[in-house]
Amino acid sequence: MKTICVTGSVGTGKTTLSKKLAKSLNYKYIDIHNLVKKYKLHESYDKKRSCYVVDTKTLNKFLIGLIKKSKKDLVLDSHLSHYLPKKYVDLCIVTKTNLNVLSKRLKKRKYSKEKIIMNLQAEIFQMCLTESQFKKHNLLVVDTTKGYNLRNIVKQIKSI
Repeated sequence: MKTICVTGSVGTGKTTLSKKLAKSLNYKYIDIHNLVKKYKLHESYDKKRSCYVVDTKTLNKFLIGLIKKSKKDLVLDSHLSHYLPKKYVDLCIVTKTNLNVLSKRLKKRKYSKEKIIMNLQAEIFQMCLTESQFKKHNLLVVDTTKGYNLRNIVKQIKSI
């Protein structure tokens, strides 16, 4: 079974890409955010930042169990998915986008000014990419600013 994790800063197009990939490849789509809520894989809720505080070790333990039990190939969608150990991930796709486009996307979601700044900073410093590189994942970076060629991405995945 193959596992693809799709990571990137909030608003860079992870979910859109993940769903398209899962459909094109006939993989099972997993929304990690929903799992965090459903199985209470969070330590608390940060009202100021409007997000769950997640212990990645607890999350990884849950996800590894899910991967091991899965009878289908998986696409894992989350800005936390790249924290999985390399041995459980066949490909880590990092989404990125232009800062002006990202700012507009986050404003459209009606995020607070502080949350927009925090997420723009994460993109500026390429946090998800840097952390994915640190984990030594097999990486594919996809710029979602002006769209992307899904067919080419699918070809790359099938060649793994």
